[in-house]
Amino acid sequence: MPVFEACPECDLLLNQSKAAPGDKAHCPRCGFLLHRPHKHSIERTLALSAAGLVLIVPANLLPMLTIKILGKTQEGTLWSGVSALLKEDMWAVAAMVLLSSVALPVINLILAFLISFHLFAEKFNRRIMVWMRWYQHLFEWAMIEVYALGIIVACVKLSDMADIKFGFGLYAFIGLLMINTLLANEFDNYTFWRSITHLSKRQRV
Repeated sequence: MPVFEACPECDLLLNQSKAAPGDKAHCPRCGFLLHRPHKHSIERTLALSAAGLVLIVPANLLPMLTIKILGKTQEGTLWSGVSALLKEDMWAVAAMVLLSSVALPVINLILAFLISFHLFAEKFNRRIMVWMRWYQHLFEWAMIEVYALGIIVACVKLSDMADIKFGFGLYAFIGLLMINTLLANEFDNYTFWRSITHLSKRQRV
């Protein structure tokens, strides 16, 4: 039974594209880029997600900034920001910061690792389609770059009145931010869904 897909731009009904990695599939009517499969997308996603899971520990637990002002020294971590918001009874903001900067990035890295690992090892898991859907839904909500922007703003405002030293946690966080950006580029939904479909068909045989 043939499988069809609609062009997101002009709604032309097309046979499902079978573009190879490195090729481009365009809509024949409007020229919209339908698919551009990445080469080695699964392997790179596996490597990036594994590196991200390693960096997530120091990024969350180690001090990012050490601030010395009026003779008092205070260390800041990702969790201390959430704790400060809770102390000010800003529960909604604290929950959003916790979810978008800590919880969801960790969940997304775990999902990306699980999906890419099973596809790389060619081991079918009946939950892999669920993982894929959750990853696509949650990826847009993992916004660690917003937290990074907050750190930059805080450093600029405090630079004239306090002595600021950067900790290893900040470098780990920057590395995590770079990995998250690369992961967004390397995680090719078309390639992953196509590989999942092939793996599922092989499992049924």
